[in-house]
Amino acid sequence: MLLFYIRHGDPIYNPDQLTPLGQRQAEAVAKRLALYGVDKIYASTSNRAFQTALPTSELLKKDIEQLDFLNESNPWQRLTYINSAEKRCWIPDNMEALKIILSDEMKQYGDRWFDHPSFKGRGYEEYLKQTDADIDSLLARHGYIHDREHKYYTSENPTEERIAIFAHAGFGSVFFSSLLDIPYHEYSLHYDISHSSMSVVEFRVREGICVPKLLTFSNDSHIYKEGLPTSYNNRLRF
Repeated sequence: MLLFYIRHGDPIYNPDQLTPLGQRQAEAVAKRLALYGVDKIYASTSNRAFQTALPTSELLKKDIEQLDFLNESNPWQRLTYINSAEKRCWIPDNMEALKIILSDEMKQYGDRWFDHPSFKGRGYEEYLKQTDADIDSLLARHGYIHDREHKYYTSENPTEERIAIFAHAGFGSVFFSSLLDIPYHEYSLHYDISHSSMSVVEFRVREGICVPKLLTFSNDSHIYKEGLPTSYNNRLRF
């Protein structure tokens, strides 16, 4: 199985929609996915994610199933850090939280980073546990069962399905850390994805066991092909 994770196109956050550039990016994604096809399309319940998925849905004549747990509003409310100045930020973007994560004392907590006194009681563990269950349930629908103790998946009847998920960058950090069994606080420090970028994960089963492999990450070749500006969140161009 191949899983495509696509971040929404260039957005207007209020009201929640794509800019004209974001719409062109969504069309470029659709052309790319149409080359080999997808079997199932999922999207966040946000308007910007749905609008990004829509050209793919129309071109491939596939329905979009919207899933609320993919919506970025969930981690924004439940997996962000409010600092001493009462400002809410993603955890790695907040210097108070970042210094804690990078501290020597943090090493003793391992995967249970949220047990650190500065993070405990903020609801991080509960949110991540629920989202792990939601992601595992989604993949189980396609025949892949997550063994979190041993950090791999099992599948009795592996398929050649291709599934596309249209969602967000903030939720993407939750998604990939969960999918790849990398602690969130470590993953979110080092990885981010750009508007309408595509990341592809292969679920290859050998002797009943599958360790997902990230084949390409935050890839924007479809944007380049259409002659659109390539950039990281309209901040860096390369």
